[in-house]
Amino acid sequence: MGLGVASPAWAGEPLFGYLYTTDTLPKGQVEIEQWVTWRNEKIAGDFNQIDERTEVEYGLTDNFQVALYANATWAKAYHNGPFGETTPPEPLTYDQPGPDAHYSNSRFTGVSAEAVWRVRSPMLHKDGIGVAVYLEPTWGARFREVETKLILQKNFMDDKFVLSANLTYAPEYRLLPDDNDPGRNSWQLETDTNFGIGASYRFASKWSGAVELDNEREYNSLDFTKLSNSGYYFGPSVHFAGRHFFATLSYLEQLPWASEHSDTLRGAIVGGRVYDNDFERRRVRLKIGFPF
Repeated sequence: MGLGVASPAWAGEPLFGYLYTTDTLPKGQVEIEQWVTWRNEKIAGDFNQIDERTEVEYGLTDNFQVALYANATWAKAYHNGPFGETTPPEPLTYDQPGPDAHYSNSRFTGVSAEAVWRVRSPMLHKDGIGVAVYLEPTWGARFREVETKLILQKNFMDDKFVLSANLTYAPEYRLLPDDNDPGRNSWQLETDTNFGIGASYRFASKWSGAVELDNEREYNSLDFTKLSNSGYYFGPSVHFAGRHFFATLSYLEQLPWASEHSDTLRGAIVGGRVYDNDFERRRVRLKIGFPF
């Protein structure tokens, strides 16, 4: 999804690695983006995960944008989970390697559609706040999710300084082995609710720097009960807006602020950080985009 504001080569560029802003593509504009995210370090042992997303965006109007994504994941793991067991990451969690296996696998994990409606632009309301709503359903062979976001944005200093806040609610279902019926798979529910804030500053005509803080929570319910995990990530991003492309590179590190909750997996928290299936020590993300 394109983000970004003010004085770029074109609208729709990402100032942050993970946060969204209220910017949308102009009517009739097409943009292709490639995302690559590297996730590294679990409790112990060896762990590396690479997520890839290829996206095509289109501006239906100046305030309404749609997109399609193709998603894939590769992972390698060994003795990375609680109590030294080999554990695959969440996108591949239906794999069942042995506790001492040298695990490596890659898979196309599904397709996503996206719709972003900018309700209010911060650049048209200098004393106000930009508002956008976001919807992203994802469909895979063993995965279903509907991700929704409320996106808020405030600009300062002639749009050089940008504040953004995102609130995400994303129920998902995965087809996993049934703990109560060995040999059978069942659809199991999880809900992600994330809150992120960030600040970006354009320090040169084509360059911006940013920091963001994200809190990711997982519930084994739809109604904010049965909290299993809560992790906090913080880090910087740098963004370049060229004439024919843009690029954003970001780094996030998990802060030692995690604590146990009602449904936390035993042994998943070490040193104040949670290392369950969808959490790791650090993340590096690169986004590259080309407008047409």
